[in-house]
Amino acid sequence: MPLINPSPITYKDYINMNVKDTLEVIDGIPYNMSPSPSRIHQKIIIELVTLINNHLKLNNMPCEVYSSPLDVIFINENEDIYSSRNIVQPDILVICDKNKLSDKGIIGSPDFIIEIVSPSSAALDYIKKLNLYNQYKVKEYWIINPATLKILVYKLMENNEYGQPEQFTFDDIVKLDLLNLTIDFNLIKEVL
Repeated sequence: MPLINPSPITYKDYINMNVKDTLEVIDGIPYNMSPSPSRIHQKIIIELVTLINNHLKLNNMPCEVYSSPLDVIFINENEDIYSSRNIVQPDILVICDKNKLSDKGIIGSPDFIIEIVSPSSAALDYIKKLNLYNQYKVKEYWIINPATLKILVYKLMENNEYGQPEQFTFDDIVKLDLLNLTIDFNLIKEVL
């Protein structure tokens, strides 16, 4: 939910803010990410991060997996980090270009992002972040909705835009093409 009467902010403003709540910034507009996620939301994150991390290690892949809170700072060409107006904290992300790793977080586009929908974040995940991740060419974006047990998978197509999403449920096996990893969501459903 956007803050009441928000003024557009940059990453410089963001790092100097003194707020308790977790914020994300999309097109300069700050969004409050409270309340904290549900237990099921967190359980899904733990299961997926564990699966992805084990796969990366087992296959000696150069990619790394991270979970929120970790800032992803999107920058445009000829823009420095401090003037960025897009700072998000995806639930899960995979980064394969280690040049994008910084003590501040990730600077630039991750290769893969998962957002797990909370009632308060649905509009951000399904609309604003979808558009943001498409704009910054995140190769694959999954939206997981624990309430409906549905998964939407967006992939960059040949035209460098997201095509129609593939739709899955927690009864399906979903392939993460980027890592050549299959995830059986039925097994995740069993531990919720």
